[in-house]
Parts: sequence; structure tokens; C-alpha cells
Amino acid sequence: MVLDSVVASVVSLQTGGFEGSILASIVVFVVSLLIGGFGIYVGAKVIVDVEDYTYAIATALIGGLLWGIIEFFVPLIGGILAFIAYLWIVNRRYPGGWIEAILITLVAWLAVVVVFIALSLFIPGIESLGAYGVPT
Repeated sequence: MVLDSVVASVVSLQTGGFEGSILASIVVFVVSLLIGGFGIYVGAKVIVDVEDYTYAIATALIGGLLWGIIEFFVPLIGGILAFIAYLWIVNRRYPGGWIEAILITLVAWLAVVVVFIALSLFIPGIESLGAYGVPT
């Protein structure tokens, strides 16, 4: 029942319903954070065999916040610096080195793409939502 209301909220937001609503913004943020966390969870499980979804969600939140702050304050090369900072967060939070962090991020991105393809079969327009905490 809760999932139905979340899907209805996302669909309504995607189709122009209740624009500017704080509730809509919160729903979209939470859904995109959960999807981004799932991507990192899959990446960490495949690359370094770490299974902790809550930890992956926290990593997505920290990485997404850091990414946004850097892009906001460093206009010209902010995207590149933000990506390096994001990899640094993944590198610090998961075992391994920079190669593992890059691979976790790559697998996370692929997992998010697969999730959005699957969801787009049921929720038209959801692929424009994005996944918070995973570079897209």
C-alpha cells in the first residue's frame, strides 16, 4: 500500500501534478536516494563483497551532498572535481583502493541504469528522475 502511494506520487510529479509540493520533493528525494543506495550496494557487493544497504545509502547521501557542494562552488571544473571527490568518498568508505572505488562506481551506475529501465516499464517518465548519490 505504501509502495502504491509512492509510485502514484512519483508518477504525479513526473506528469506535472502537485508541482512545488514539499511532499513531492521529499518523495522524489527518498526514492532517488534509495535507488542510488541500491546501486552502491550492488557495486560494493560485486567488487569488494560488502553487504550493507544502510551503509550504501549513507555513502550515496554523503557522496551526493559533496558532489552538489563542489559543483555549486567550483563552476568551470566542478564536475571533474566532484567526480574525484565522489570516488574519494567511495574509496574511504569501502575496502580496497582507487581501482575498487572506480569499479564500485561503475557497477553502481550500471545497476541504476538497469533499475530505471525496469521501472520505466511500469512508470513512464521515471528515467528522468535520476539516482541521488550515483553519478549519472
